[in-house]
Amino acid sequence: MKKKVVLAFSGGLDTSYCAKFLTDDLGYEVHTVLVDTGGFDEEELKEIEKNALNLGVTKHICINQVEKYYDECIKYLIFGNVLKNNTYPLSVSAERMFQALAVSEYAKSIQADAVAHGSTGAGNDQVRFDVVFHILLPGIEIITPIRDKKLSREDEIAYLKSKGVVRDWVKAVYSINKGLWGTSVGGKETLTSHQYLPDDAWPTPVTKKKPENIILNFTRGELTGINNIPMKPVDAINFLKKTAQPFGIGRDIHVGDTIIGIKGRVGFEAAAPLIILKAHHLLEKHTLTKHQLFWKDILADLYGTMLHEGQFLDPIMRDIESFFTSSQKTVTGNVEVQLNPYYFTLIGIQSDYDLMSSKFGTYGEMNNLWSGNDVRGFSKIIANQAMIHRLVNQKNKL
Repeated sequence: MKKKVVLAFSGGLDTSYCAKFLTDDLGYEVHTVLVDTGGFDEEELKEIEKNALNLGVTKHICINQVEKYYDECIKYLIFGNVLKNNTYPLSVSAERMFQALAVSEYAKSIQADAVAHGSTGAGNDQVRFDVVFHILLPGIEIITPIRDKKLSREDEIAYLKSKGVVRDWVKAVYSINKGLWGTSVGGKETLTSHQYLPDDAWPTPVTKKKPENIILNFTRGELTGINNIPMKPVDAINFLKKTAQPFGIGRDIHVGDTIIGIKGRVGFEAAAPLIILKAHHLLEKHTLTKHQLFWKDILADLYGTMLHEGQFLDPIMRDIESFFTSSQKTVTGNVEVQLNPYYFTLIGIQSDYDLMSSKFGTYGEMNNLWSGNDVRGFSKIIANQAMIHRLVNQKNKL
């Protein structure tokens, strides 16, 4: 009997090469799996399935992970206001984790002998896939033809042509990866340190010029409606994307440290994530204490770094998620946002849990809950240690 291999499949050149190589040259029974994390429409999925079967694979399936992706990851990225290097909403990093998780589960279900992916040896994805496979499928063979053979694009095309697989493999100027939590755009200018992407590189053209105001409705930290119309969080994210992205909002370039130790630069288009994260953060600043906000920032940085580096399955991630969830009990209310060409403005919030209440005091205006003497005594006490330190060390001439 042939050995079974499960191949993480996108339908592009790299994974098409892998499918044919695993089938014809290595003699595996190949099962291709496309994991949808919000970046495909029905026509694309049908075309990818047809191409996979034409490559000779035994079976092709599509696993929809959009709701699971939101429930087990994006929700916590929102709770934590996670932006890698204060810029990037971790669109691709998060997706790859859930693609690897789904591939692993499918490999278990069919008792596969091996798993495979089409990552090169130059990026983060190879580590993300490998780490998940090592944890969930310990001891299983991991096959990575593109990485191991150091294949060029031209090598892959020549091989496929020799096997009778002729398609228009013209390389796009930019590599675009679409998902629920944003779209990455890489190539040409992003390979330099000084050039910005031109307008025609961005997937969504700017067609809106007139400002629009919208209201984001949050319930315990989750986006549960827009303009007071209740929606499931995934639907709300997609609605906001369609509404805001034509303004050119959410375009930026992220510069960061790759897992393999080199610097990387990638463009991204993420109107919905950036608006949601900033609106959510504003609501938190009104409804959480300073100590909650401080520790959330610390833990969010760790959470984002661990996710980026493929460590989503480490138990510390569940611990941080528990903290995030607890912190969201009072993060309920509405945030008004104005959308403009290329930027957005947070107008303000309304919440029953707003700690900025005038009955306690108005900043810079009136104190209702304390007296001037209270502040005099408080100020003297908190100055004591620094005062003592200064006097002692002045005496000792330090």
